[in-house]
Amino acid sequence: EVQLVESGGGLVQPGGSLRLSCAASGFSFSNYCMNWVRQAPGKGLEWVSIMNSGGGTRMYADSVNGRFTISRDNAKNALYLQMNSLTPEDTAVYYCGKSRTWGDYCYTTIDDYSYSDQGTQVIVSS
Repeated sequence: EVQLVESGGGLVQPGGSLRLSCAASGFSFSNYCMNWVRQAPGKGLEWVSIMNSGGGTRMYADSVNGRFTISRDNAKNALYLQMNSLTPEDTAVYYCGKSRTWGDYCYTTIDDYSYSDQGTQVIVSS
């Protein structure tokens, strides 16, 4: 059974940083693209970042480019999102996602990935 468990969210002041983690199990983690998406209150899912299976390719939404860094540790079956210079617009529930397709090619639409029901809440507020 595929499991994705996010952690690391919390309350942070504007300009602050957080590091999100995603523990993956139940599948061959190193063979799948992974992503982060978020859902702000009252809004739909927004993709944040994508990383290929080998870790050499990263993509970011314009809204987070230059502030967020995605990374992964295939030995630990873990995905990370380092978030710096946070603003109130970053307030959302963050989810990690597993590509529905095996391999190193990363599709970019949200529906190409499967997600947990849990997520981790990030609140940016003074």
